[in-house]
Amino acid sequence: DSGINSCKLYILSASSRPFHVEPRNIVDDDPQERVSAEAAILNSRVHYYGRLTGSSDRLLSPPNHVIPGPEEIYVYSPLGTAFKVSGTDHTSRNPSIITIFAIWNTMMGTSILSIPWGIKQAGFTLGILILIFTGLLMLYCCYIVLKSRKAIPYVDTSDWEFPDVCRYYFGKFGQWSSLFFSMVSLIGAMVVYWVLMSNFLFNTGQFIYTPTLLTMQIIICPYPNTDPEGNSTISTLYIGNSGNDTDVNSFEHWWSKTNTVPLYLIILLLPLLCFRSASFFARFTFLGTISVVYLITLVTIKAVHLGFHLEFHWFDTTQFYVPEFRLFFPQLTGVLTLAFFIHNCIITLMKSNRHQENNVRDLSVAYLLVGLTYLYVGVLIFAAFPSPPLFKDCIEPNFLDNFPSSDVMVFVARTFLLFQMITVYPLLGYLVRVQMMGQIFGSHYPSFFHVLSLNILIVGAGVLMAKFYPNIGSIIRFSGATCGLALVFVFPALVHMISLKRQGMLRWPSALFHSFLIVLGMANLLAQFFM
Repeated sequence: DSGINSCKLYILSASSRPFHVEPRNIVDDDPQERVSAEAAILNSRVHYYGRLTGSSDRLLSPPNHVIPGPEEIYVYSPLGTAFKVSGTDHTSRNPSIITIFAIWNTMMGTSILSIPWGIKQAGFTLGILILIFTGLLMLYCCYIVLKSRKAIPYVDTSDWEFPDVCRYYFGKFGQWSSLFFSMVSLIGAMVVYWVLMSNFLFNTGQFIYTPTLLTMQIIICPYPNTDPEGNSTISTLYIGNSGNDTDVNSFEHWWSKTNTVPLYLIILLLPLLCFRSASFFARFTFLGTISVVYLITLVTIKAVHLGFHLEFHWFDTTQFYVPEFRLFFPQLTGVLTLAFFIHNCIITLMKSNRHQENNVRDLSVAYLLVGLTYLYVGVLIFAAFPSPPLFKDCIEPNFLDNFPSSDVMVFVARTFLLFQMITVYPLLGYLVRVQMMGQIFGSHYPSFFHVLSLNILIVGAGVLMAKFYPNIGSIIRFSGATCGLALVFVFPALVHMISLKRQGMLRWPSALFHSFLIVLGMANLLAQFFM
């Protein structure tokens, strides 16, 4: 109970192999022998010591001579993996620069495609201010999460995650509510991925079918009716003609962004979701870094060719420009809540940092890099969007939709993102399965029928959204505001206040500020329903 019962420890003789792990192992699927008799005796002895004491009493913890050396210890993870304990060898940990870019790479996701749209919805000036303010707020809440487990006395929290902290303070309610909101963020991300994969696969097919390549200066307004001043005639001048009208109607019938392509993805992705192990897909996570770097390069080249098109109208809408301050700014705050969201895994990422005393500094630098990346992409796309002749309100929730299918550079970006999402989507599904099935059935893979039923529900949600509401900006802002309410604002603020109160250090300015964070999270979610 004093931190020992949270895992299982096994000792290995020199001639024996690692103990048997059920074949849901995420790292390796090779068959392994059962635990040795010596390991079984040690496990019983450790459990015996654990039952002698309560969770808050460490006097009867197992003495040092009972627990073997680090080279003889294996930890059985809740994910079904046997990890060998590396002791205090700091050479196995990452330097600060690796930790910083791991956070940056983890945080960079599909939200980057919606940042220009969010800035357009809030107004250029207000959008930049909100992005900076939200980034600082999310950084502070992430800092609270990072230090939350260290404020718990008399308990070994070295292997705890934030849901464990919520369970400590709020009991079963904290455990199940954190699970629910974690599911909202994961399933919301999977729905966004399905919409984007349908989009990218459709445009890839269009590129292959269309023989004519358009110049890189072409910008389109796919839905010109969104312009209240009416610029549909202008936008059609910038929509390129493929020059191939042969069998166009037949091709469009079988290759539709909303009617057919989302269904084609089922054939590929539904079987992948049913894999027991996700280790194969984990090998392709490097594609995320390549995609983001290429996306930044693409934005830079497009901005250089298009130039900047800016006029400042503080409150009034003109024919081609949006005001600097708009009442639709909560749409940007919802997107940014998910864009800066890493709170549910920041403790895990920081555990591998070689210099733990630099965790706060490295976290701050990582958030700075993420914020600068979002600012760079959002500001350049908004500023370079050609107004006139097009209206700034034509900027799409996925800014790649403002470029035609036959743009070669954009085609490469869509292809990179498509393959990245095809490999990441099963990983997200695996996380959903592990958390949900583990909590409900006590097994990560209770049966093929259970897993298939869950996957059909998740895939069905993605197909329905891709067909009837393929607006990734709205999906991101709703899922971000929902999961952010609990995991970013409410739980971190309450945990911080309860911890200070138990230490007798809670003062009214701190209580007022952290209560304001809770109100801010609630307002952020409620505002999404009125936009």
